[in-house]
Amino acid sequence: MQTKPFRIGTRGSPLALAQASETRARLMTAHGLPEDMFEIVVLSTTGDRITDRALSELGGKGLFTQELEEGLISGDLDFAVHSSKDMPTKLPEGLRLAAYLPREDFRDAFIGRTAHTLAALPDGATVGSSSLRRQALIRRIRPDIEVITFRGLVETRLRKLSEGQVDATLLAYAGLKRLAKQDVVTELLDPQDFPPAPAQGAICVESRVSDARIDALLDPINDRPTYDAVSCERAFLAALDGSCRTPIGGYAICEGDHLKFSGLILTPDGRREHSIETEGKRVSAEKLGRQAGEAVRAAAGTDFFEGWS
Repeated sequence: MQTKPFRIGTRGSPLALAQASETRARLMTAHGLPEDMFEIVVLSTTGDRITDRALSELGGKGLFTQELEEGLISGDLDFAVHSSKDMPTKLPEGLRLAAYLPREDFRDAFIGRTAHTLAALPDGATVGSSSLRRQALIRRIRPDIEVITFRGLVETRLRKLSEGQVDATLLAYAGLKRLAKQDVVTELLDPQDFPPAPAQGAICVESRVSDARIDALLDPINDRPTYDAVSCERAFLAALDGSCRTPIGGYAICEGDHLKFSGLILTPDGRREHSIETEGKRVSAEKLGRQAGEAVRAAAGTDFFEGWS
């Protein structure tokens, strides 16, 4: 019987702490355990400490996970809670994504200061975003708009917006909802026109491979539709060598035992794109995503990636 608290690794941002707390609450309910059986361990990551440069200049998504994964490998942590879209497609040897909580709304939220919608922004307006995907999609829809890199916590970006540094910004609607800040949203973007990042809106739990004790703990909170949908999306991303240097969007929706997937890849200027839609059985979710990524890569050709990937 477990006598010491389970150690939950997380970043220290308000959103990360909200996600870790939700995971703890679900585990408490699933197993009838008191709160003191779970210790939330906050670690600072490289991505948290360096906020003045784009992620693509720093090395990509692993900047938000490395310290937590080191804690898992060393045994200092029992499991770690992440935003799924922050996870590299290739994990360190010996680690796995063991569970996903039920997914929140995966759409992007537009937050306008001088206009309520992306379409209504005046010519030459400035939009701040740290995501190359969002930047490319904005340029595709509104090539007249100036897009600048805009990093920092949700609260930091909203403050910069209110100070007038930009006319608008975009954030994941799921994160705003988890922080009870959804009232700042002025437009929710249609995923068919503005596809989200693969795995956006999903909280994942990372643990050690073959740790039966932790597997048994996490299994009751694993949401299978989310697991299958995100596995499909991450396989699409992996087939395209997805990183923070690659503008890629995609989302899967589960309907019974069926899954539908839509994916898109763009050049950073938003001028060229290749998209795909596919569907099949949920049991083949990862295979569907991988095949979709391979098809898009083949259709795009090597010249599509030259000079910016």
